[in-house]
Amino acid sequence: MDRRKFIQSSGAAFAGSSAILPLSALAADEIGVGSIHDLSGGLDIYGKPMLDCLTLAIEEQNAAGGLLGKKLKLVSYDPQSNMQMYAQFAQQAALKDKVAVVHGGITSASREVIRPVLNRNKTLYFYNTQYEGGVCDRGTFSTGVTPAQTVGKLIPYAMKKWGKKIYVIAADYNYGQITSQWVKKFAMENGGSIASIDFFPLDVTTFGPTIAKIEAAKPDMVVSALVGGAHMSFYRQWAAAGLTKKIPLASTTFAVGNEHIVLSPEEADGFLLSYNYFENIDTPENKAFKERFHKRFGKDYPNITELAMGTYQGFKLWAEGVKKANSVEIGKVTTALESGISIMGPSGKVSIDPATHHCILNVSVAEVKAKKLNILQTFPQQAPTDTSAVCDLKKNPRDNQQYVIKV
Repeated sequence: MDRRKFIQSSGAAFAGSSAILPLSALAADEIGVGSIHDLSGGLDIYGKPMLDCLTLAIEEQNAAGGLLGKKLKLVSYDPQSNMQMYAQFAQQAALKDKVAVVHGGITSASREVIRPVLNRNKTLYFYNTQYEGGVCDRGTFSTGVTPAQTVGKLIPYAMKKWGKKIYVIAADYNYGQITSQWVKKFAMENGGSIASIDFFPLDVTTFGPTIAKIEAAKPDMVVSALVGGAHMSFYRQWAAAGLTKKIPLASTTFAVGNEHIVLSPEEADGFLLSYNYFENIDTPENKAFKERFHKRFGKDYPNITELAMGTYQGFKLWAEGVKKANSVEIGKVTTALESGISIMGPSGKVSIDPATHHCILNVSVAEVKAKKLNILQTFPQQAPTDTSAVCDLKKNPRDNQQYVIKV
């Protein structure tokens, strides 16, 4: 399956969904749920599955009677991977469409555009994407995994398997810059070394000179924190150079855009990953979820991604907060969520950490094999210890920033 066919397949359901409102005023008996996810542009490989999972979550909630006696309405915006449009739609969601919550943002840059707009307009924000950690904001809940939860498991596992000399390649923005330092930290703590750390803008598609540098450095492994459709070119060029079988690769980002399906097994087999969710988690909750999901979006849906699951579970956590608060008012829902609300989701138990507004959840290391992600080891109930080192919203509820955590 090539990238175009994958996008068409994963986005087929959202394109005709009656759950998506035109951007207009909500009825008095409706609760608006905003979605700001890239449905076009360079990040659409991430955004479309996220919207699909949010659509399913809302439909399930409505089938169960809605919330507070009202139906939920999905108000969807496509920022087209454009930072100005993120800001525009965040303001529109809060002021014109008056949604109760916004789920959205993919890159850290997009989050840092959305977050202050929603803060000013007192609209609750759920950022459901894995990221570099450090956001400390009472108006924001971050349900995605952070480096202490995933990189802290992936790097020691890969080093034990492959060796101690690491070459890092990363996207040139907050996520890649900060995550590369976490890779370095966990490598050094486990007796390893870093051969080099190279950064690439999101639109870069030519990696030949870098591949030559990596080959000359002779590392035991490469660790990739590349992001987006353009960066997929690296994996193809890496395989074309004959290095897939010579130098193994681990990644903090691979497969969240279903790159393992777009690429051939020869290009991706053997890569190691670490996330909260993989489709082959063997629990009743996950089996039931997959049945519902495929009934809604088709049996041939390529793969339910980590970011899509973060969005589904983020909505479920918000809904539990609304039920407990008996309100959608931001202060009341925030207080309810800070009571330590948990859900049993498809990925396992997911709990809000009151001090950081991040999640305590399970993390697994998996290997790419024949377009599948096979779990090798699971680490239960990992806390966001990176962010908790700098953020305590119980002590400092007015804190409102992203800390660059010293590594």
